[in-house]
Amino acid sequence: MLRILVCVSGGGTNLQAVMDAIRDGRITNTEIVGVISNNKNAYALTRAGQSGIDAVCLSPRDFPDRAAFNQAFLDKVDSYSPDLIVLAGFLVTIPAAMIENYRNRIINIHPSLIPSFCGVGFYGLKVHEAALARGVKVTGATVHFVDEGTDTGPILLQKSVEVQEDDTPESLQLRVMEEAEWQILPRAIDLIANGKVSVTDGKVRYK
Repeated sequence: MLRILVCVSGGGTNLQAVMDAIRDGRITNTEIVGVISNNKNAYALTRAGQSGIDAVCLSPRDFPDRAAFNQAFLDKVDSYSPDLIVLAGFLVTIPAAMIENYRNRIINIHPSLIPSFCGVGFYGLKVHEAALARGVKVTGATVHFVDEGTDTGPILLQKSVEVQEDDTPESLQLRVMEEAEWQILPRAIDLIANGKVSVTDGKVRYK
């Protein structure tokens, strides 16, 4: 049974997609052992609590410095003994020690087709604003493993979404979630849970 820990900062729509997929059997051999948020008001914490999942808030604001937070965060992560850490809209820089300790065991969902509209400063609506400003005709979402860079880890899955002429950042964000994020994140977890993914020379291979 794959033990997954989900880290999230906001409403938890991707968390909900994962919970639904486990319930519906689209993710197999998997259980969510905990949810961590840096935002005490994140609705994701409510979603988790309503489903009987242990959920905690751990914010950098509650610590004297970033080093203290990083250590507390890593200790809390370790306490769940996760096999896989899922970053689902988690707006906190992952400590280097955590990346090293969980190499190729942390995945992130990003709302664009990496390497487009990614990296420092590209998150949430900012991604979709940039896509519309550039006038791209196709965007989408990417699930990738997390390394020391920002959105630079090995790509696991991607799914495209067509941009419509009357799109706003909000409408594009919703469609990317519905048509891409909520589909490929559960699929990625299921692939990992069933031993169908490996990383070789910085690239994802399927078994």
